[in-house]
This record gives sequence, C-alpha cells and structure tokens, in this order.
Amino acid sequence: MKLVVVSAGLSVPSSTRLLADRLAAATAGRAPADVRVVELRDLAVEIAHNFASGFPGPDLASALDAVAEADGLIVVTPVFSASYSGLFKSFFDVLGVRDQDALAGKPVLIAATGGTARHSLVLDHALRPLFAYLKAVVVPTGVYAASEDWGAEGLPERIERAAGELAALMTGLSAGRGTERAEQDGSGTDGSGTDGSGADGSGKDGGFTVVPFEERLAALRG
Repeated sequence: MKLVVVSAGLSVPSSTRLLADRLAAATAGRAPADVRVVELRDLAVEIAHNFASGFPGPDLASALDAVAEADGLIVVTPVFSASYSGLFKSFFDVLGVRDQDALAGKPVLIAATGGTARHSLVLDHALRPLFAYLKAVVVPTGVYAASEDWGAEGLPERIERAAGELAALMTGLSAGRGTERAEQDGSGTDGSGTDGSGADGSGKDGGFTVVPFEERLAALRG
C-alpha cells in the first residue's frame, strides 16, 4: 500500500512536519505501507506558476500523482487566521482542478498545529468540510497539536487512535480491491462455476425462483 503525507509547514524544523512524521510512523506500524512525504514549502513556486499557466511543474506533477494514487493520506497544516494555510488550500485547489475525483473514497487523516488550543476547532470547521467536499473519507479522529501539547499527556494517545482508524480503512479498502480483482479474474462467475443466475444455472437461488425484470414489468403493464 501507499501512504502519502502532505505537510504544509513553513519553518525548519517544523512542528507541522514533526506531527506528520509521528502520524505516518504510527499508521505504517499498523498497516505496512510505502510512505512518501510531500513538503508543500518546496512546491510553493510551482503551485503559483500552475495558477498562472494551468500546467504543473515536474515536482508538483509528481506530488499530485502520488496523492491521487495513494491508498491513504495524512494531511497536516499550520493554523493561520483560524484556518488552514493558503499554501495548503492552494495545493488541494490545484489537485481539484486537475482531477475533481482524485480523493473520492480515499481515506484521509486530518491534523493541524497551532500556538494555542483555541484553534483546535479548525479540524471540524475548516479541514473536515474541505475534504468532505473533495469526496474523501475522513477518519473520525483528527489530531490538533498546540505548543503546550508536545511532551504532555493526551497527544500520543490521539495520534495512535487516529492512526489506527486510518490503517483500518486502508487495509479494508485494499482487501476490497483484491476481492474485486479475484471476481474479475473469474470471468463473470461467482467462483463456483455458475454465471450468477442461480446455484445450478436454472434461474433459482437458494430455493427462490429468480424472475427476470422484463417479465415483472410486462405483468405490471398487463
């Protein structure tokens, strides 16, 4: 599986990147996956050029492809003016313009960092609506880390809980895709040599007679 981490931190070192790394490690420990970190700070110029030209540069295109192909996504932003950063929003604006269904059905763990706990509502008032609009599946537990949370009780537990929820979704979706591929390899059968019309091909299923829809419709018209 592929786990992609989008970090919108601007400073070096960055508490946003630190939170992103801890969430990635906790998730990968529960659902083995190849982890790629996308640092938006390094893509700022290409993101701006994309708005002006409509075409992504090579590094931005690679990051957009990685996000679209990921089995799970962790997104972390610093809080500016009680919301996500402009750079963070711009990246996902570019992604949405390129492919509006890029995140459809994709498990996403949302997280944010800020200087005070008063901004913790950014998770539910800004980040969750954004990814709901992008049709992603946002895990129930979001993680917000204020300056006083580092080294205090509570943050490691929230990280583990959120990572567990993301890992469970990633594992479930991966298993579902494997089942779908197995069914497709069965050439339209249900794996028992029948064509799905009944247990023995006679139009019966578990003792119930299967009536074609056309016959039911004709009966209603009659």
